[in-house]
Amino acid sequence: MEKEVSENINWYIAANVEDIASPALLVYPDRIESNIKKMIEIAGSTDRLRPHVKTHKIPEIIRLQMKHGITKFKCATIPETEMVAKCGAKDILLAMQPVGPNLNRFFKLKKKFPDSEISCIADNEDIIHQLSEMSKKTGLKTHVWLDINNGMNRTGISLSEAALLYKMIINLPGLKAEGLHVYDGHIHEADFNLRQRICNEAFVPVKIFVDELINEGISKVKIIAGGTPSFPIHALRAEIECSPGTLLLWDYKSSSSLADMDFLHAACLLTRVVSKPAKDILCLDLGHKSVASEMPQPRIKIFGLEEFTVINHSEEHMVIRSSEASGFNTGDHLYCIPYHICPTVALYDYVSVVNEHRVAGKWNVEARKRKITI
Repeated sequence: MEKEVSENINWYIAANVEDIASPALLVYPDRIESNIKKMIEIAGSTDRLRPHVKTHKIPEIIRLQMKHGITKFKCATIPETEMVAKCGAKDILLAMQPVGPNLNRFFKLKKKFPDSEISCIADNEDIIHQLSEMSKKTGLKTHVWLDINNGMNRTGISLSEAALLYKMIINLPGLKAEGLHVYDGHIHEADFNLRQRICNEAFVPVKIFVDELINEGISKVKIIAGGTPSFPIHALRAEIECSPGTLLLWDYKSSSSLADMDFLHAACLLTRVVSKPAKDILCLDLGHKSVASEMPQPRIKIFGLEEFTVINHSEEHMVIRSSEASGFNTGDHLYCIPYHICPTVALYDYVSVVNEHRVAGKWNVEARKRKITI
């Protein structure tokens, strides 16, 4: 099945695409399932996986993973966490330290979904105390992962300060120390050997720290490590939970820079030529509001158009120059892979589902909302 899927060079084409308004985001469940199976194969078992949901934010994709035995998930927002809990997942990590009103929302989630173990990360003494106070107030035991700064310098605490906070989580009432959250999203070198060396070197201090905790009598220190680029490296460590996300849908950035990771593109954009204002110029309806625009150009790879240059990109329009432009008419549709899929998905209320080369339904991107019910 996977071989047939991967060898289909025209996998993205939908016969009834004329009925689909553009711009649109199309997803392909058979290819998503192929990526899920490959993810499990690399990890060795579903127990070692805690996939990130930020890439897709879609309940049906959570259920596809649950169908294959995955029970643990990682989220970036309160709505993502609520979406996963509504799917019936047993173990959900909110991998964003809850601050301000989100602290109350976190405990409302725990109360609303008692059958799910909903945990969070923390890297700050004040927040850990607040989590303890809320836990006592609500009577809801709170599982906490200490967030470690492993060199990305985005969130987390340095390992030199980590012991104090980890012991604080252990000793404060209402809290249970689950382990360490170690995200290394800054490690994404294209050369696998270099990426592996950097990742392994960065992980050595983490392992030393865990060994020190164990020597002090602190047992069962679990570790959640990495994202997509470091997934095949951390998967070699038997004691690690891995949290890949992008590989479920894959994108142009990943396929062009991570050649060692042979996953399938499982989502693409449908766009149309809306104008031909000058020689060799095509204007597409694929503006900032339709494709992630935080990355340098080209932000898309267009099937069937090998040579083009983006000369203007605004809210609703992408203007490209190509010597092949004369072969296209106003109204013609094109398929393309976004450079970065995660923020692209978040631009759409729903995705169009393609089965056997036909758009056959819609999946709501439920967790793109800032609020579902909580």
